[in-house]
Amino acid sequence: MQKAEDGAVRAALIEAAERQLAASPDGDIATRAVCEQVGVTQPVLYRLFGDKRGLLDAVADAGFERYARRKADLEVSDDPVADMYVGWDDHMAFAAENPALYQLMFAPRAGAASSAHRRILELLEATLVRTAAAGALRTTPRLAAQLILPANIGVALSRIAQPALFDDPALSHRARDAVFAAVLTENPAQIKGPDPVRAGARQLRSSLSLAGTPNLEPSEAALLDRWLERIDAP
Repeated sequence: MQKAEDGAVRAALIEAAERQLAASPDGDIATRAVCEQVGVTQPVLYRLFGDKRGLLDAVADAGFERYARRKADLEVSDDPVADMYVGWDDHMAFAAENPALYQLMFAPRAGAASSAHRRILELLEATLVRTAAAGALRTTPRLAAQLILPANIGVALSRIAQPALFDDPALSHRARDAVFAAVLTENPAQIKGPDPVRAGARQLRSSLSLAGTPNLEPSEAALLDRWLERIDAP
């Protein structure tokens, strides 16, 4: 019973903190005010979250859960490259709709323990694996994700923090196109390029991760995956 009550109070404190964060002119919250909204004492908050930083990390993680559900609702088409364009624009839309929460999730913050960056990177990599399997990726899904996500975040944070300075309405799409040009081939035929073996290994590894094969034992599939990874290593 106590665990259920703690869960309900915890959820209520996170919701109250997010509401206060959205209304805050400086992107901060007051734990006393959060507790007053929920009707609990501050020791309850500290027992559940440790301190204000712990509460903010929980708010950031709740924001990611909302982001993940939003991503899950996006249609997955037969064209992974088109899905990448949709994903970039949807990321920007989420930032514009939730500026304070977005800053909490993504702006550098000393000691932050939120796992949002890692989990969102994994979501992006999943789309990039499909892109690589289609022969449309110049590099590995992981390296492409490590380039795309910081660029997406940087543009979004800049527009939130300094809208007057970053006021070009086409900025997001120009940044997107520049980054995508660095990781995407113009057409699948380009995948052969100067190193067709490496490119072929990347495409085969990505295809196997999506569909697998009944012709290999699990240990054999794992060994093949390791070999393909080494062939495609930068």
